[in-house]
Amino acid sequence: MKRRTFLLAGAAATLPLRALANTEPVIKVLKTPTCGCCTAWVDHVRQAGFAVEVQDVDQDALYAFKDRLQIAPELAGCHTAVVGDYFIEGHVPAADITRLLAEQPMARGLTVPRMPMSSPGMGGPGAGDAFDTLLVGSDGATSVFASHS
Repeated sequence: MKRRTFLLAGAAATLPLRALANTEPVIKVLKTPTCGCCTAWVDHVRQAGFAVEVQDVDQDALYAFKDRLQIAPELAGCHTAVVGDYFIEGHVPAADITRLLAEQPMARGLTVPRMPMSSPGMGGPGAGDAFDTLLVGSDGATSVFASHS
């Protein structure tokens, strides 16, 4: 075995299997092209280590996508994403997405309805009131998944 091959093989053995397999889930985001807070939220989830694919669409296409996912208007945010079998609606913190993917509850997704000023991509911590991330069950019912102050 050549020295270089040996060193590369040894380095690969120390990497986590997830890094070798490149199986990190990709968050696919639909947003309007002019929404700055959506772009800031995308930056937030990228900084948390997620791979993100963004598709800019017009508002009609975004609402049609929300309808296809059966996201009730009162649960809507300004952008919609999917990761694995879940939707992520609005300014959901990356830590909540990580927890969702780790726990894999029987649910349709997570939402932070409306646009709370203290949520990621908006004003940041201390910029507004506390908010909840809601888990949307298979039947559309919601429960508090995480509370943020």
